[in-house]
Amino acid sequence: MRPCLTSAGSWGAALALAAGLLKAVGVSSGMAIERDFLRNSAATLAAAGVFIGTSSWKYPGWRGQLYDSARYEWRGKFALSRFERNCLAEYAEVFATVCVDAAYYTFPSVKYLEGLAAQVPAGFLFGFKVTDEITVRRFPNLPRFGRRAGQPNEHFLKADVFERGFLKPCETIRPHVGLLIFEFSRFYPADFEHGRDFVSALDSFLAQLPPGWPYAVEMRNQHWLRQEYFDCLARHRVAHVYNSWTDMPPVSEQMALSGSQTNPALVAARFLLKPGRKYEDAVKSFQPYDATKEVNTAARQAGAALIAAGRKNPDRKTFIYVNNRLEGNALETIKAMMGMAT
Repeated sequence: MRPCLTSAGSWGAALALAAGLLKAVGVSSGMAIERDFLRNSAATLAAAGVFIGTSSWKYPGWRGQLYDSARYEWRGKFALSRFERNCLAEYAEVFATVCVDAAYYTFPSVKYLEGLAAQVPAGFLFGFKVTDEITVRRFPNLPRFGRRAGQPNEHFLKADVFERGFLKPCETIRPHVGLLIFEFSRFYPADFEHGRDFVSALDSFLAQLPPGWPYAVEMRNQHWLRQEYFDCLARHRVAHVYNSWTDMPPVSEQMALSGSQTNPALVAARFLLKPGRKYEDAVKSFQPYDATKEVNTAARQAGAALIAAGRKNPDRKTFIYVNNRLEGNALETIKAMMGMAT
């Protein structure tokens, strides 16, 4: 069965508006970052239920844009360890949300989570990637998995393990939890022969989760974006994460899929990579992430459309996260999206 490409009217109208605004605003990748514009715009959007921020925050390349180097000097020199330990507080002076990618690699401890929460003000919301111990069916052949590399994961989609290892620590900072993302890397036939088999397993897992948390699912198998998948998420009021990634269709195409807005109270998007581009190539091309290297017009339009639609729907929350590896500098990408949606 092929994905349904029926256009969603509200998304289509917002995308058309964003396309026109792109020409009107004339956003340039060479524009200097205006910290005040980012802070004021982010605060205004957050008050309307639209939370926009970056994927992770520890980037020295943002010094002079988002970060003041002088705050992290030790004996006259920039101290990377001091920066990485304390820069979240300065980040939170501008943005009202951030995606914590680190939670994907290990279950977060209470100490770690409380340390994050201590650096941000009330109302700041974290998006957490759920630990891959829950979302990987077979451990990849990577050194960090040791003897488990290449082996089946006994904890895949185990609700009790997720609740004990992830939700329980999050309870300590629950007012700061805005989004919990189950990111599923691309599955192969050896994992699931058919998309419906995955949807069945996902349906059973979601049915066992404690209610009341802001759950979202991010897929990397584009041909599984079918009605059965969206219906499954809708049954459990779980958001589909519109994601820009190597093997995924552009966010605008995902937005146009019938039924893709699976939770009327929660919308989520992550702009990570240009479709067709490999992660390693983006890292090589864009480091140290201090400037835009390649404008992605389609992604900017989609981001602006999500912002515009979110502002019109104050009864729901919208989370938008942008990664440096989309264009080279997430701050400039966010500024462009917000400017287009004004």
